[in-house]
Amino acid sequence: MRRRLTLLAALLLAAATFSFGLPTSPAIAADCQAAWNASTAYQGGAVVSHNGHNWSAKWWTQNETPGNAAVWADQGSCGGTSGPACNHPNWVAGQWYPVGSIVRYTDGNYYIAVNENPGYDPVISHWYWDPYACGPTDPPPTGGFVVSEAQFNQMFPSRNSFYSYSGLTAAMTAFPAFAKTGSDTIKKQEAAAFLANVNHETGGLVHIVEQNTANYPHYCDAGQPYGCPAGQAAYYGRGPIQLSWNFNYKAAGDALGINLLNDPWQVERNSSVSWKTALWYWMTQSGPGSMTGHNAMVNSRGFGESIRSINGSLECDGRNPAQVQSRVTAYQRFAQILGVSPGGNLYC
Repeated sequence: MRRRLTLLAALLLAAATFSFGLPTSPAIAADCQAAWNASTAYQGGAVVSHNGHNWSAKWWTQNETPGNAAVWADQGSCGGTSGPACNHPNWVAGQWYPVGSIVRYTDGNYYIAVNENPGYDPVISHWYWDPYACGPTDPPPTGGFVVSEAQFNQMFPSRNSFYSYSGLTAAMTAFPAFAKTGSDTIKKQEAAAFLANVNHETGGLVHIVEQNTANYPHYCDAGQPYGCPAGQAAYYGRGPIQLSWNFNYKAAGDALGINLLNDPWQVERNSSVSWKTALWYWMTQSGPGSMTGHNAMVNSRGFGESIRSINGSLECDGRNPAQVQSRVTAYQRFAQILGVSPGGNLYC
């Protein structure tokens, strides 16, 4: 009798724990410390939070993203909750999957079938699949950006730490329509298009400033009434879109409320400012094209029109097809990472 009661108690305890097959209530992680800031200098021993984890600095650091730099030691998850278990089978091409099937793809991410299908690729055949979050849940990307930090790092595996994800998402607050206009497909296409052009301009987010220093003195239009107060050779290409010319620094600075005409070096010293100048151009300038890069994508005119807006006079209409192809190839790769069709009109 004693043994039977013990067994019954064990069964009741198991039922209470597993709720007859349902997952238990998620466990709360440790409290998150103050959020990491790219511009803040941290001493060794400082603890910050980033992407749902606490991180401890091993030595002095500034503008080095936790999770991407050896200076930061992972202290474990914080603030979030544990999500569904990641114990689903690997995806098999050609295998039949009913609605609701969850698989682990070759990129390590999980996807759920929203329609039954005969083993379509979860990434390429995005109209059949949705991402599936499992394991510890991190806070959503800042501002609801359609590109996660993990995807951003996948796009730019060799990027300079200056071009931080946090700098980009901070800059986006100045342009709330960027990658937030239209359907989810259009939002992702715009983000991929912007980042693909940026990729080309900077060699994969590697170069902060223009590499050909011989060009530096050529970007001063002395005919402007404000001249070149920072110096004849101060307005060379900088940042994700390689902003150049004194009149562009003047216009971008006026729009952003930053004195870039007198201090253009801010674009190579401050990640958020640098990203803001790129978004300023993308959102407001037509360049040699007939529309902004933003309008080209949200109006479904195609990636090719965004190329024309940035460097069409030198690349489009057969002037430099290799440069155009470089941009298109990056756009197609980024679109695949985001699980979206690149659409048509890719070339200019």
